[in-house]
Amino acid sequence: MRAEIGRIEDFPEGEVRVVRVDGDRVGVCKAEGRLYAFEDRCTHDDGPLGQGRLIGCEVECPRHGARFDVRDGSVRRAPAVYPIEVYPVTVHDDGRVEVELED
Repeated sequence: MRAEIGRIEDFPEGEVRVVRVDGDRVGVCKAEGRLYAFEDRCTHDDGPLGQGRLIGCEVECPRHGARFDVRDGSVRRAPAVYPIEVYPVTVHDDGRVEVELED
């Protein structure tokens, strides 16, 4: 499923925003000039990653400090051991941003 989630200017560099796509919460951030989208759920204890901070290309869970790479979902710091799901993002020439979630 593809969904429009905003415009490029809605996502400032270094900040995490949460959008809803068909009832699912999706974290969206701009890191190193590119937009990334990921599930808004820490695999350690279901913490809200969208409330965490972005450190380079890593999002940090606000509950226990687990970190995930927003580019590929890999775990970068424990206590999490399982990766998060990441989603493809498309930025159109007119500035519209779309994310694609699996059906």
